[in-house]
Amino acid sequence: MTDSDLYSPPADDISAVLVLADGTIFWGYGFGREGDTVGEVCFNTSITGYQEILTDPSYAGQIITFTFPHIGNVGTNIEDIETRSPAARGLVIREEITDPSSFRAEHHLAEWTEKNSLVGICGIDTRKLTRYIRENGAPNGVIAYSKDGAFDVPALIKQAKDWPGLEGMDLAKDVTRESNESWDGTRWDLKSGYSVLENPKAHVVAVDYGAKDNILRCLSATGAKVTVVPAETSFDDIMSHNPDGIFLSNGPGDPAATGEYALPIIHKLIETGLPIFGICLGHQLLALAFGGKTYKMHQGHRGANHPVQDLRTMKVEITSMNHGFSVDGDSLPEDVKISHISLFDKTVCGIEHTKKPIFSVQQHPEASPGPQDSFYLFEQFMNMIENHKAA
Repeated sequence: MTDSDLYSPPADDISAVLVLADGTIFWGYGFGREGDTVGEVCFNTSITGYQEILTDPSYAGQIITFTFPHIGNVGTNIEDIETRSPAARGLVIREEITDPSSFRAEHHLAEWTEKNSLVGICGIDTRKLTRYIRENGAPNGVIAYSKDGAFDVPALIKQAKDWPGLEGMDLAKDVTRESNESWDGTRWDLKSGYSVLENPKAHVVAVDYGAKDNILRCLSATGAKVTVVPAETSFDDIMSHNPDGIFLSNGPGDPAATGEYALPIIHKLIETGLPIFGICLGHQLLALAFGGKTYKMHQGHRGANHPVQDLRTMKVEITSMNHGFSVDGDSLPEDVKISHISLFDKTVCGIEHTKKPIFSVQQHPEASPGPQDSFYLFEQFMNMIENHKAA
């Protein structure tokens, strides 16, 4: 087979291609925005919540492969977004987008992806792609969508090769809020939708490295008035809000890169003695602040079925996860102990300080999508705050 044959679409109606940095090619059919997009190609095993996943800021810089074949079956709506616009760079699905069948649907997923400038490809063997990622790690890749089926594949391969990858990349600055925001919305209910916190018990400052809205709702649901501040907010500006507790949010990219500006601030926050709770990137940044190390995972954890064991109670929680970096447990100091581990691969999923009211977890306890087994962590944080205030 010649290069011309390899780089030519196998059928006349082909309108999209996914090209990986090593030259692997998947032909398919495009949807969303025409054009191309480059990022790290990962996979998510969730069978629900595609809209929440696509709008999770932790997916900045990534192209998401959905292993569940039927994507689009509940449509999209204004209530299930986790940030103002999609953070993911593109999406890969097996079948053509399913027509919506839900009383909550407001738009077709194909219409929503085009409106939000997402480039998508369907009709490829997502099982084959997932096996590739499991064996080789998450690669750089490019999705190109052109209705005329004309593609410069060698140029797309070069584009994938030239993209620097997530290691060493600070993406929190790209997805954080630009200014402070007050938050008082609570969790969604089928009958009433979202409600508003009326009688807060405490004030939490949430540092936004790419916070999901549902995390903020969960904080509010436990009784916290929340003030959300941008990722690079100074220690003095954070403390000017007179917080009762500090929350360090989820977010994308390499924690060591974000840590260049975040760690000096976190070091000072630790010294205040205030209760601190971190999730995902916030968890990794806390570990770095304590003197630990993080590393890039082979394929990462992304899905809503990840078993995590609480080593304090030995109970097992089924959790929602989305991360490509992890904390090195052997690098943690003596006064920081591991509280949770993944039962898939024994990686660190939670830490707590033995002398200070500080803890963090790798999983997303707010779910959205996913199980709510870990919601107790928000209540644990609020109990810490109330005990600290009483003391």
